[in-house]
Amino acid sequence: MEIAYLIIMAFMFLLAVIDLTVGVSNDAVNFLSAAVGSKAAKLKHVLLVASLGVFIGAAFSSGMMDIARHGIFQSQYFYFSEVMCIFLAVVISDVFLLDLFNSLGLPTSTTVSMVFELLGAACVIALIKLISGTFPAAANVENVMDLLNTEKAFTMIISIFLSVAIAFAFGLVVQWISRVIFTFHFRRNLSAKIGIFGGIAVTSIIYFMLIKGLKGSNLISSDIKTFIDENTTMLMLGAFVFFTVLMQLLHWCKVNVFKIIVLIGTFSLALAFAGNDLVNFIGVTLAGLSSFQDFSANAGGLSPDQFVMTSLTGSAVTPVYFLVGAGAVMVFALCTSKKARKVLQTSINLSSQQNEENDMFGSSSIARNIVRTTTKFVDNVSRKTPQGVKNWVNSRFRPLEEREDVAFDLVRASVNLVLAGLLIALGTSFKLPLSTTYVTFMVGMGSSLADRAWGRESAVYRVTGVVSVVGGWIVTAVAAFTLAALVATIMYYGGLPAMFIMIALVIYLLVHSHMSYNKKQQKQQEDTKMQLIMTSESPAEVWDLLKVHSAETLTHSLVFSAETYKNILEAFTKDELRPLKLSLIKIIEEKNFIKKMRRFETRGLQRIDQSLAFERSTWYHLCTNSCQQMLNTLTRIGEPIKEHVENSFSPLSKGYIEEFSPYCRDIYNVLVDINNIISSGDYSSANEVSERAKDLKHALAGLRKTQTMRLHQSSGSLRMDFVYLNLIQESHELLSEVRNLLRGSNKLFATADVASVIAEG
Repeated sequence: MEIAYLIIMAFMFLLAVIDLTVGVSNDAVNFLSAAVGSKAAKLKHVLLVASLGVFIGAAFSSGMMDIARHGIFQSQYFYFSEVMCIFLAVVISDVFLLDLFNSLGLPTSTTVSMVFELLGAACVIALIKLISGTFPAAANVENVMDLLNTEKAFTMIISIFLSVAIAFAFGLVVQWISRVIFTFHFRRNLSAKIGIFGGIAVTSIIYFMLIKGLKGSNLISSDIKTFIDENTTMLMLGAFVFFTVLMQLLHWCKVNVFKIIVLIGTFSLALAFAGNDLVNFIGVTLAGLSSFQDFSANAGGLSPDQFVMTSLTGSAVTPVYFLVGAGAVMVFALCTSKKARKVLQTSINLSSQQNEENDMFGSSSIARNIVRTTTKFVDNVSRKTPQGVKNWVNSRFRPLEEREDVAFDLVRASVNLVLAGLLIALGTSFKLPLSTTYVTFMVGMGSSLADRAWGRESAVYRVTGVVSVVGGWIVTAVAAFTLAALVATIMYYGGLPAMFIMIALVIYLLVHSHMSYNKKQQKQQEDTKMQLIMTSESPAEVWDLLKVHSAETLTHSLVFSAETYKNILEAFTKDELRPLKLSLIKIIEEKNFIKKMRRFETRGLQRIDQSLAFERSTWYHLCTNSCQQMLNTLTRIGEPIKEHVENSFSPLSKGYIEEFSPYCRDIYNVLVDINNIISSGDYSSANEVSERAKDLKHALAGLRKTQTMRLHQSSGSLRMDFVYLNLIQESHELLSEVRNLLRGSNKLFATADVASVIAEG
């Protein structure tokens, strides 16, 4: 029996290591986004500072492991087999959920996930115990609440969700004040202000490190802790005076004080993250190890179903080598995780000062209503504000004339780090267990709004992003509770065999997730041509790369349109609904792809010779418009057909199938031939292909007249006749757009101007 549980413990330690890596991937955004977004230093230097903070924070961990031992459930009422079932269910659920969110690129709260997993698993085991009456002899239990410590869990969750609004509001107000003081031209407006700002910022960070980072560490002597408690005010005043003078001197010595503040803040947040959130990753496993050691040493022949876990009511004493080892794993994950980069990019994109559409989350009705209501409110306030006040405030928010290659500047990065640290320290002083993920993310969102980074063109996307991320945290709580409860139930009734089956299942899911993520990353590799386009200093090189990139975009759209057109017609003739639904979903994805490529390539056109850009831009936009209209045409073809098939109306008649099949084949071939012309760059056959398309249009026009006459004479299904007529009309439009694409691409790419032979028709 002990051997079986020893194997389970080995697996839990393996999952703890995995949990550390995926947890760091998720939470790295907390302490990296400000420094990376503002480019306060090179990425490798930022990672070095953060890694140092993570390692020291883990080694000096504040001993918060008790929450996993008895913070959620009353361990003295549970047997060894039951607590092992709870702990194993938690680690399985935690790794799976965190890996899922990291793969999606969404930051989530590891604190919420662990607490709700413990609550879910403990709750279902408590219910089972209550129903079956399996309690220790001296236990006095009347209901489930006697078995659970729900007060601490709910206090934690309420404080976390309350901190969302508080962090956002403080980020908004403090950043607005900071921007009014420094403006975006802060390099010209520092003078004596930078010393005071630097003194406040660094003193706040030191306070954060003492209160939140190291004060509760097991490696700090009680005398030092007492000294910090008794002399906090004096220490902070002394630090403020010292750092104010130091920062002013550094500024006079031409040192960028903001970069120092950002790097110190990055170190302090990384330290606090590792010191306080370590329990989220290894606390449950260490509690399981403590249970196993107690059972092995003191069971005295009792079975796992008879040995009561009273030992877990005591405080945890974590060996230093576990903390150091965990710190090493976290540093390794921080420096190597690709998923951490993806989560980091989500946060930076949502708070970026570059006021462009950021539609990775799309647009939601909630976001649209919020933006519309807020815009009306701001407009009303603006109308009642004196013009002089508005002019002065607007002058403080006037952006730089030259656009910097950063997501946001050092002023906002400093505010993000200092304010996040202060809010977390404040929550700790009131004994409120705040989530570093919640606070840092929402401070960043509030400060970006204050900086007017959320313009009319991007606000709805960014609000959708924030709603999606916050909603993801809520989903995490529900999913964590449900999944852990389900897993615990299966393992409780299935015993050791079920535990090993669940272990095998989670290993399979992790391997499958890793392989799927790698495949997805291969398909979504960063566009190296576009990177070269945006970094090259040679307009001629930029143009050459841009032609290749644009040609690839157009051929991608043509291939997609040809295959989708054929698939829709095949599904219609076979009366199959699933391919129609799938095709319409893919059309939406292709539209988003074309929009994204158009924005990128338009930025590329801004980097080539101005006269050349003016000459070719018209043809470029003609081509991209044609691609978008082709997709719109496919939508107008597919939706009526899908509705017809979905309602099980009369299928397409055999006569119509035989009549239109040659047209379908010829249209497909025209699309393929135009794709070959653009991809090869050889427009010698362009005139011949264009004439074929023109002849097809004339033939479809004749067929349209024939079908219109049938409508007036038909005694059969009018629904079918209307859908067939729509197919003919939209196929005619598809040919018009593809001819425009051929003509525009020839003007855009061809060195010899032969486009004049391609007549419009």
